[in-house]
Amino acid sequence: MTATPHQLVLDLPHLAALGAEDFLVSDSNRAAVDLIERWPSWPYWAAVVVGPAGSGKSHLVNVWRARSGGGRIDAGMLGEASISGLDRDKALAIEDIDRGVADERLMFHVLNLARQHRHTVLLTSRRAPGEIEISVPDLRSRLRALPVVAIAAPDEPLLRAMLVKLFADRQLAVEPHVVAYIALHMERSTEAAVRIVAEADRLSLATKRKVTRALAAAALGRTAEPEA
Repeated sequence: MTATPHQLVLDLPHLAALGAEDFLVSDSNRAAVDLIERWPSWPYWAAVVVGPAGSGKSHLVNVWRARSGGGRIDAGMLGEASISGLDRDKALAIEDIDRGVADERLMFHVLNLARQHRHTVLLTSRRAPGEIEISVPDLRSRLRALPVVAIAAPDEPLLRAMLVKLFADRQLAVEPHVVAYIALHMERSTEAAVRIVAEADRLSLATKRKVTRALAAAALGRTAEPEA
């Protein structure tokens, strides 16, 4: 009996998020998921989750906030209110530290405060702390000393599950062999999956055809990133 597309989703475990969609778990993100699930039994007071754009870092932050009751702020918006928020909630997520920190000395103070009072800080970045340009030496050293958990580019099982879910969100029933074909030939990123499914949906509506392998190939060709 041929499996339906929806059965592919069930092949992967998932992590419920804060009033949002489930986070699909595979080998590519399992270490980061394990980090979130181990809270509050961390042996450290802060950690950095590193992964490419669209890899699910913010989704994991939402999961962690649901567990910890902590707040969140973009590193580029860090201000004095972050200190009072950490004092109040005992936990704080600071996202996208690689995109610039509004006040590096204040961030160093936030990290010190968390360390002294056993609060928790979860940081996210697209690059490892050692690759980020930080002007304040104390902050640079502190960030480089933190434990880092990486999210890799999505592996094929995760890409398949993501594609099935994205198609289902658009009420498109796509055969498993078509999903497998797309996953095998696409760029390994969440953003690419979103683009391909949107284009396949558009082509399906325009041609009044279901999403076949031929239509999927056309969607892949139209959404492929141009070579540099």
